[in-house]
Amino acid sequence: MKETNRPEDKSAAGEALPSRRGVLAGSLGFAVGAAMGGLLAAPRAFAQSTAPSAARPAGPPPPAAEGTKLVLLGTRGGPGVDLARSQSASAVVVDGVPYLVDCGYGTVRQLVASGIGIQRVSTLFLTHLHNDHTSDIAALLSLQWTGSKTAPTEIYGPYGTARLVEGAIAFFRGDVEIRTVDEGRNAPPESLYHGHDVAATVAPTQVLKDERATVTAAQSEHFLERARSQMPHRALAYRIETKQRSIVFAGDTPYSKNLVELARNADVFVCEVMAQSVYDLQMARAKANADAGNANSVARHVAETHSTPAVVGRMAAEANVKTVVLNHQLPAARVPGGVDFAITNFIDGVHEQFAGEVIVGQDLMVL
Repeated sequence: MKETNRPEDKSAAGEALPSRRGVLAGSLGFAVGAAMGGLLAAPRAFAQSTAPSAARPAGPPPPAAEGTKLVLLGTRGGPGVDLARSQSASAVVVDGVPYLVDCGYGTVRQLVASGIGIQRVSTLFLTHLHNDHTSDIAALLSLQWTGSKTAPTEIYGPYGTARLVEGAIAFFRGDVEIRTVDEGRNAPPESLYHGHDVAATVAPTQVLKDERATVTAAQSEHFLERARSQMPHRALAYRIETKQRSIVFAGDTPYSKNLVELARNADVFVCEVMAQSVYDLQMARAKANADAGNANSVARHVAETHSTPAVVGRMAAEANVKTVVLNHQLPAARVPGGVDFAITNFIDGVHEQFAGEVIVGQDLMVL
């Protein structure tokens, strides 16, 4: 068995101290950033970029690097906003070219902080259309346009993605009209930004293939049958295969046979996680809501459509993946008076059924 995150100590105040694995993972991120020859920020710039008030000096795009790196841009679970973590977003950087998966609030800043930047993003995959996975799309496209990006940006996702991109363009239509007259710009956004609705299939289906990567997708279970029967919206999981690695993004989902098949023998399994204590609390709230006549409550959705650590471990074991990386973490932050939890709750829960490496993701971590 590989060495994994081990249970962390707690301070006298009951707050979890950084785990040994977390420190090692952070060191790995710094080392990888340096080894990539500037693809991501160098260690010193990386450290500066994580401080909220630190200056981020502008510069030319970093040079391309060889290999496949996973960059966690946002690991916060849920639609709330806090200062500790950004909402869901990750990038797979292949030979210097980023493939973005989800684009929740804070993604644009995290792209800059990571050294990837926004102008090199030309391919984006959405797991589903909840706003904690899409909120920065309009900002990304708008800022690409004012930054004079000439290469198209293609956005792939489930039903509604093409309409979402049209809406994003409509959001900055006024800016386009003003700058076209006042600054002489002449690139219509419709010629640059294209949304593609991807069919949600049970079996893995190819979405994209280019000289660097092959991307396949399958339907996940974030929207259960009780919801799917009343709407066309679906949720997707993605597998990105490169010459060096296979990386699977579960998106938001409870246990999913489709996802297990998609993740079969993958090198890295990036999966959401909900603490068991959160699940128990939401189930109790869902029951109370149901007793009061509200069957389809927020609490029921949270409890039934996300994965506890044990469920993550079950899927990882059945798929025979090598490494689990936990993102979209619930609870998203330690809140005074809120649910008590420590990182070890995630790790030990996954290890109940999975014997491989487990990494608890942090924003701007490089793997």
